[in-house]
Amino acid sequence: MAEESDLEKTEPASPRKLEQAREQGDVPRSRELATCTLLLGASAAFWFTGDNMVAELNRMLASGLSFDRELAFDMQLLLTRTAASIVSLLIVFAPAALILIVVALVSPMLIGGWLFSAQALQPDFGRMNPFKGLGNMVSTRSAVELGKAIAKTILVGAIAWMVIKYEIDAVLALSVEPLRSGSAHLGHLLLVSFVFIVSGLILIAAIDAPYQMWQHAKKLMMSRQDVRQEAKESDGNPEIKAKIRQQQREMARRRMMSEVPTADVVVTNPTHYAVALKYSENGMRAPQVVAKGADEVAAKIRELALENNVVILEAPPLARALFRHAELGDEIPEALYIAVAEVLAYVFQLRAYSKNGGARPEKPADLDVPPQLDPLNPAAEDADTNGLPQ
Repeated sequence: MAEESDLEKTEPASPRKLEQAREQGDVPRSRELATCTLLLGASAAFWFTGDNMVAELNRMLASGLSFDRELAFDMQLLLTRTAASIVSLLIVFAPAALILIVVALVSPMLIGGWLFSAQALQPDFGRMNPFKGLGNMVSTRSAVELGKAIAKTILVGAIAWMVIKYEIDAVLALSVEPLRSGSAHLGHLLLVSFVFIVSGLILIAAIDAPYQMWQHAKKLMMSRQDVRQEAKESDGNPEIKAKIRQQQREMARRRMMSEVPTADVVVTNPTHYAVALKYSENGMRAPQVVAKGADEVAAKIRELALENNVVILEAPPLARALFRHAELGDEIPEALYIAVAEVLAYVFQLRAYSKNGGARPEKPADLDVPPQLDPLNPAAEDADTNGLPQ
């Protein structure tokens, strides 16, 4: 049951899958919305430029029907006049054509956006499969398209019938009007009818556009297995990443261990924790932690310290505080300056004793470690609630 649930497509498409689908030319598109916007653009174009177009066409028609004697004997003049008529015709239709071009370029931005995909241009011989074609004919998508076609037919027919019924008297009156005024009236009736019919398609487009977006999102839905597989491909195999992190930790540990022989002192717990400190008056503002570890790592630090004659000092509260609050490579916290200063003073005195002899220095006792910095001290819990560093 768990495997079946993992294979069910219940998760929305990831940004990567959406991008891959877009690269393949698969974006939501609504033909109804594109058709509606284009027809509305044509309606606007003819509404605002129609009078000027009709006037220019009347003038061009009257000019074209006039025939001068020179045209019959001068072919070059005839060609020049024909070319001028074609240019005038293009100029007349240029505003309407410009409006339609702008609408055709803007309409894809309403859903899906502009898209050019080279993969979509590649031949797909699978589309030539007749069985696949028969399957598409009886698919849910085909049923939806059939329903939209029937709805458009009914809607357009109903609007056309209502417009004709409303304008029936004006249509019948055209037969008794003069030719010039009747032609203008007929053009106006046709344009108004066209605008009303096209406006009815807005309802179809308003339903189809959200449906196409929902259908596209549903088609690209992913199963939980797909999500996990994509995460592996994007971020890498978790097992390989774990091995890389392990190798990085080993490299960092080896680098840290190489710093132990250069330390001045190793403060221990005595067995659980070990922190190696180093201080130089040249370039250091405060002692630094060059190595630290717990349990096995602490044992290795102590072993290296013994091999390289680094002083090992048992100071459990200080060791715990340093391990908890001092990061590797950083300076010690200011609250531990006094305690560490006592430790370093002992180390330097011990070196002088080993070199020059004399009275052996005593190990420091009762180091000044603030209670709130010792993880085992009850005051550390109060420090957590009061916002003090641990």
